[in-house]
Amino acid sequence: MRPNKRDELVRKALDVFYRNGFHATGMDMLVRETGVSKTSMYKHFRNKDELMLAVLRLRDENFRNWLYRRIEEISDTPQGQLLALFDAMDEWFQLPAFRGCMFIKASAEFQESSHPIYAQAAEHKRMLYDYFTGVAKRAKMKDPEGLARQLMVLKEGSIVLAMMGVNKNAAHDAKRAAASLLDIHL
Repeated sequence: MRPNKRDELVRKALDVFYRNGFHATGMDMLVRETGVSKTSMYKHFRNKDELMLAVLRLRDENFRNWLYRRIEEISDTPQGQLLALFDAMDEWFQLPAFRGCMFIKASAEFQESSHPIYAQAAEHKRMLYDYFTGVAKRAKMKDPEGLARQLMVLKEGSIVLAMMGVNKNAAHDAKRAAASLLDIHL
């Protein structure tokens, strides 16, 4: 099925925003890099914020679908899946197009918690937390919510360190720390 123009615009804009950031990406850059005219953009979105929200929703859907599927492909046990998170993260970090987390970037660029961009970024993290809490419950971990919070800290920290080039083994280091946490929560 051929994507419609709106979907095509959002998909192309996702790449531009991910590569350049939200504030640094103006409408002229979007026109140039997506090949979609301003008239067509404004036909589908009233303003740049609406387009950014659509981009974040698409990124959320794509990323979570990929991550959850990949975790389940790596391990078929809940306990193993909690560690497989970091194997999947390492795969992502190794991609040539890896530029960090779009949601971390969005929350840094739009720091007011009431801003819709910030709220969308926070919602993405909340859904990941809920997923990891569910996996921790299936693994019969003590304090699954606490473990999920700790795994999120390791996950988010590894993303930042990998993106900044500070630690090329950030996912592996986070996985080792996560293994210690699992031992504590068994």
